[in-house]
Amino acid sequence: MANPDNDNHANQLNPEHDAYWQSRGEDERPDDWEERLYEDD
Repeated sequence: MANPDNDNHANQLNPEHDAYWQSRGEDERPDDWEERLYEDD
C-alpha cells in the first residue's frame, strides 16, 4: 500500500506538481513554472 507521506514528499520534489510550488509558498503551479524553474539555476 502506498504511503501518503512518501507520495507527498515525492510530489514536493516534482516541479510539475502543485505540491512542489505550495511547499515554496505558491498557491499552485504557476503558468510560467518552467521559466521560474530555470531561473534558479
